[in-house]
Amino acid sequence: MQHWWFPESASSYGGNLDHMFYAILYITGVVFVVVELTLIVFLVKYRGRKDRRADYVEGNNTAEIIWTAIPAVTVILIAVFSQRLWSTIKDSDKIPADAVPVRVHVKQFEWQFTMAGPDGRLDTDDDIFRKDTLHVRVNTDYALNLESQDVIHSFFVPAFRLKQDAVPGMTTHAWFRATRTGTFEIACAELCGVGHYRMPAHLVVHDAVDFARWQASQAAPGAAAPTTTSTAETQR
Repeated sequence: MQHWWFPESASSYGGNLDHMFYAILYITGVVFVVVELTLIVFLVKYRGRKDRRADYVEGNNTAEIIWTAIPAVTVILIAVFSQRLWSTIKDSDKIPADAVPVRVHVKQFEWQFTMAGPDGRLDTDDDIFRKDTLHVRVNTDYALNLESQDVIHSFFVPAFRLKQDAVPGMTTHAWFRATRTGTFEIACAELCGVGHYRMPAHLVVHDAVDFARWQASQAAPGAAAPTTTSTAETQR
């Protein structure tokens, strides 16, 4: 689904998030319009006039119960209906068991990605290290383990509807499954210092054939992980 404020969804749960977003937008939008129209009507109808004296009303318990109960029930229903989707995306226990692990180490002001090699496991000899560019295969689950070296950063992929903070001193988790190929923007959605503007990165989604070719090329001589974290030696 294409809209003017977000790119077209490119993840397995992006469409469901969009539907929930629109449902909440329509509900709150209707309430906003009704309240504002009522306010305008009251402003006109009960405006000050020379031949009218103000009436003082002590209160109406029935009206107060109604206008309190309706928003409360609405908010509770939204929470109930959105809980399953929220849990699917945010609950670390719901991350697919066969998801390919990716370590995301972030610092001022760069992203460092350690991707599992052909064996599908981290911390083995075929790990692939890249800065500011993450390569994945389409229609495959990936589990992100995010770590921050210094301050709070936030891993945000607008096309995937994915946003997860990286917090110093702890490991946070997220997952996604890309549903179409292409190159997508990764942004840091948390103001992380004077060099925050230098945080853009890219997520490249390959089809199965191209990903196998790319992965094989990383095992070629000279493709080993860099021994320094200097931005000037960034590999993509």
